[in-house]
Amino acid sequence: MVTKQFAALPFRVRDDEVRVLLITTRKKRRWSVPKGWPIAGCKPQRTAEIEAYEEAGLVGRAVSRSVGRYRHHKQKRRIVREVVLFPLEVSGRKKRWPEKGQRDAIWTSAKQAAKMVHRPELRRLIQEFARLKRRQVAPAN
Repeated sequence: MVTKQFAALPFRVRDDEVRVLLITTRKKRRWSVPKGWPIAGCKPQRTAEIEAYEEAGLVGRAVSRSVGRYRHHKQKRRIVREVVLFPLEVSGRKKRWPEKGQRDAIWTSAKQAAKMVHRPELRRLIQEFARLKRRQVAPAN
């Protein structure tokens, strides 16, 4: 059985460098991105924004076009989750949010973030996104 989730790829650009915020999963404490189940009446990118707020206190806007999707397998239940990833440009962070204290969070370079995440497909999506974003912000010669 395949189920769908939506995720945010929180990013910001500082001094022409793409930085990504990763959070830890609650149980295994692995580095990942905020993700969650579809919310009735919400567009997928809005769901990603809500998850980023609930899990990391992030405020920002997700674009409507995803950077891709990756699969997340739950071995015990034999469930495959297809996770659609939306870039979320972060404009701020709240002082309080629903899951504060339940996860760690870190801002890091996109290159380092790709090395830190557990899922190879997510790693690839982070690398591809960073490459595209760097081209957009690269100063003209």
